[in-house]
Amino acid sequence: MPRPVWSGTISFGLVAIPVKLFHAVSKKSVSFNQLDDRTMSRIRLKKVSAETGEDVPDEHIVKGYEVSKGRYVVVDPDELEPFMPSATKSIDLEELVDLSEIDPVYFDTPYIVAPDRTPKPYVLLAKAMEEAGKVAIARFVMRNKQYVAALRAMDGRLLMSTMAFADEVVDANGIDELDVLDDVDVSAKEVKMAEALVQSLAAEFEPSKYRDEYRVQVLDLIERKAGGEEFEVPEVEREAPKVVDLMAALEASVKAAKEARSRHPAGGEVVSAAKKRSPSKAAAAAKAAPEKSAPAKQRKSA
Repeated sequence: MPRPVWSGTISFGLVAIPVKLFHAVSKKSVSFNQLDDRTMSRIRLKKVSAETGEDVPDEHIVKGYEVSKGRYVVVDPDELEPFMPSATKSIDLEELVDLSEIDPVYFDTPYIVAPDRTPKPYVLLAKAMEEAGKVAIARFVMRNKQYVAALRAMDGRLLMSTMAFADEVVDANGIDELDVLDDVDVSAKEVKMAEALVQSLAAEFEPSKYRDEYRVQVLDLIERKAGGEEFEVPEVEREAPKVVDLMAALEASVKAAKEARSRHPAGGEVVSAAKKRSPSKAAAAAKAAPEKSAPAKQRKSA
């Protein structure tokens, strides 16, 4: 069961709404421990001096900021204390904006915001924000760090995402490789073909279609080895990318996308693909698979 990672209030004006924050994403990854292959014991990391290789006790470890190569400014924790943000336990709403105004690059860590103790003020705020179609920009402190966040309402619930600060976002104008884009000439035919490719790939987003194949395969390998099964590492052949004619590549991509759509299991896609066939091919297909055509029509009319 998810546990709250923060609790406090959403504050705006004289209103304070008690809430709790829960992680909206649970990262799933495969982690390994470092072992001594002779004894299979865990490897322990030590704090040693890079100069002498000797262990350094905690009382001799200080914080230093490198201002130039090999030159550090040592900062005492007491000197940092006045700058630490005070833990106000409050998400302070500062302004409401349109979601379309926020570049997705600013979004960082997502949270589910749940009511704490009294749900009615929470429900009222969620309904009001959802009706207005606005996103609240807020500030709050968690674990002695100040965050700016975007609070939005969806399906009667509040969701919040911490955001990057403006000076943390990389300016694309500083990437030299992008400077050549303005000098590239493309023909109207190339643009039309590229648009056709985009349209052929257009679909509704279904998150469940995508999964971490690497993680699944690694966990399967671990399970098989744990059960004593012998495992041979398959050879992976990587071909160098081939330079092909742009128009030919676009035409082939559009054709492949259309053929893939015609094999899509959804009934509507099959019917639409059948409509594009010649009458003779459509009749042959219907004769070859009479049992499949009827359910497809039923799904479309449903």
